[in-house]
Amino acid sequence: MKQDKIKPMLFSVMKNYDGKKFIKDVVAGIIVAIIALPLSIALALASGVGPEQGIYTAIVAGFLISFFGGSRVQIAGPTAAFATIVAGIIAKKGMDGLIIATVIAGIILILMGVFRLGGLIKYIPYTITTGFTAGIAVTILIGQIKDFMGLSFPEGTVTIETVDKIKAIVLNIKTINYQALIVGGVCLVILIVWPFITDKIPGSLIAVIVGILMVKFLKMDVKTIGDLYTISNKLPAFHLPAVTVDSVMSVIPDGFTIAVLAAIESLLSCVVADSMINSHHRSNMELIAQGIGNVGSALFGGIPATGAIARTAANIKNGGRSPIAGMVHSIVLILVLVFLMPYAALIPMPTIAAILFMVAYNMCQWRTFVHLCKTAPKSDILVLVLTFVLTVSFDLVVAIEVGMLIACVLFMKRMSDVSSVQGWKYFDPDEDPDGPELKKVPKQVRVYEITGPMFFGDADQLAGVSFKDFTKVIIIRMRGVPALDATAMHSMEELHKRCEEKGVKLVFSHVNEQPYKTMEKSGFIDKVGKENFRPHIDDALEWASEISKENKSEV
Repeated sequence: MKQDKIKPMLFSVMKNYDGKKFIKDVVAGIIVAIIALPLSIALALASGVGPEQGIYTAIVAGFLISFFGGSRVQIAGPTAAFATIVAGIIAKKGMDGLIIATVIAGIILILMGVFRLGGLIKYIPYTITTGFTAGIAVTILIGQIKDFMGLSFPEGTVTIETVDKIKAIVLNIKTINYQALIVGGVCLVILIVWPFITDKIPGSLIAVIVGILMVKFLKMDVKTIGDLYTISNKLPAFHLPAVTVDSVMSVIPDGFTIAVLAAIESLLSCVVADSMINSHHRSNMELIAQGIGNVGSALFGGIPATGAIARTAANIKNGGRSPIAGMVHSIVLILVLVFLMPYAALIPMPTIAAILFMVAYNMCQWRTFVHLCKTAPKSDILVLVLTFVLTVSFDLVVAIEVGMLIACVLFMKRMSDVSSVQGWKYFDPDEDPDGPELKKVPKQVRVYEITGPMFFGDADQLAGVSFKDFTKVIIIRMRGVPALDATAMHSMEELHKRCEEKGVKLVFSHVNEQPYKTMEKSGFIDKVGKENFRPHIDDALEWASEISKENKSEV
């Protein structure tokens, strides 16, 4: 298929490229660079490195991933998902350990793409990705409370793990700096309110400017980036650490974690982007590009990078339609690094904390989390909550490993509970109205029959349900579906949204007990309409014909 080519999207896009498209890409690239600047600095500080490391990552990884990538519009750089992982690696193994781990991750990503493993990402359940994403968001939020409140910790306080951070915050809460809290609070209000005023200028940039002005002109006793870090405006320089067998072996698990997370984040971002521009990405080429970008970032002073959904969406909304926009974004950041980086020293730490609070809120997906806890089967809820708790309490490696293990065990149990082996049975058309005889299907109606359990491994097949311009009704025949899980339910809801946008009605035939209960519990039956769930295919076809006639008469 087209999206599976091992060929950078840039080379395909340039065939029909012109000056008009170039201007749009340049404008989009400049706007995305403005958005990426404060975020890159904030995420670098949250990762335990200097502010320039965040810019290096956005420059090197951003350029390479756009140049080699399998998406038209993907914008890459440092993301919140990596912050706690990177901070933990640096605290235990230093910057050289992070470089080696990131290079290993890059090599793994390249091999995944070369061996066409892009499709395997779908086998990570929706509950696990939701659980660890929410867990990472909580760890970021907890990690920024110290700077937001201006707390002071005694020298030698260990705050590597989230539990250690909570303990240190509680023990030192009396050292709160109310001036820092005021600056952080004002910046947080700006970040919340600004999107309602305009989306032309990023709220994070306004918060940074207001934070600097408050501290500078009101003479507030608040720590800034310059108080804690030495700011450098030097261009990224090549650095290869001393590599030994022991150093490589010690960071292989970290490299694997970075690779898996980069793959999930980047391909998820690509899918979101595809839906926004009605395009298809090349998943295997994207993985190769992510690998190249991470190796480049690590060797030139950066940290792990992946596709950033928010920056990618901003690129699309501002007219970016080719990888040129991502490359322009990197070039603009080079100019910012050289000419404006010294001014980053003036940014107050509570402002950085406020920006990261918003990043954590936007990535936590709390509504999705609560919705799954209310509507998903108990086994999925167990995996979701356990992944979340393990991410916060321990780390992402443990969370993914345990989450996948339990998900597989519970899935196999579920399959054994609902699966059965039966002999062939003859369906008499006179006795069984749902028998296999040929049916008359109106032109405006399309029928899809799903056979077998719908679970996280094949839920994406619903994306293949298509319809013509004249299609008015789609019948989903589910007599052969014994079970439906939360990920498949999510895909079913996405199909319903697509149908609503196109004015197409969904009708279901012969939905079995477990799928029906899952649909009912999630509120899906109310959305579709109970009248659109029919016991047999003949009944469904008759009902679909009536709907088609009604639509025709309305036209």
